[in-house]
Amino acid sequence: MLGAAAATFLGGNAARASEPILTDDGLYKQSWFVESFLDLAEDLEDAAKAGKRFAVMWELKGCPYCKETHFVNFARPEISGYIKANFEVLQLNIIGSRIVTDFDGAKLSEKDMAAKYGVRFTPTFQFFAEGAAGLKELTPQKREVARAPGYLRPEDFLAMFRYVREKAYRDKSFRDFLTSLPG
Repeated sequence: MLGAAAATFLGGNAARASEPILTDDGLYKQSWFVESFLDLAEDLEDAAKAGKRFAVMWELKGCPYCKETHFVNFARPEISGYIKANFEVLQLNIIGSRIVTDFDGAKLSEKDMAAKYGVRFTPTFQFFAEGAAGLKELTPQKREVARAPGYLRPEDFLAMFRYVREKAYRDKSFRDFLTSLPG
């Protein structure tokens, strides 16, 4: 159903990004998401070595806004292209049981990691500093440079990734960044 909506949204025959994959755990996944050993510091350093920023996307099976993010936002080539070129995205399940190693070395289930970081909504995107050095000494919320809790419409979604990539979080809030954009 959302696939058709996305096609209509894109103007019918417009170029589309690849379709998401439905995984065994019931989450949709993009083919370009990070394949990981679930070590956040390692994933962040790998992203930095590739000249990219690191983000975590928290999802939940059956979440309609997670599905919308995949079938509408990521379906827009200008959005998925920008993210693929500038970010490494790790997908985690807010109630999942896989073991994740946090920046401080703690090994927690995805569910416990979500609780540690105060992630309560899906989808939620967490954006982290450019490098892992010094992150283990910070409290979990201080490790993030930005967070997008809940669904963002496509234009604001892309703007959030630009906000992080351009390091605008150093000087202004995301709201101020949005109001400073032309148009």
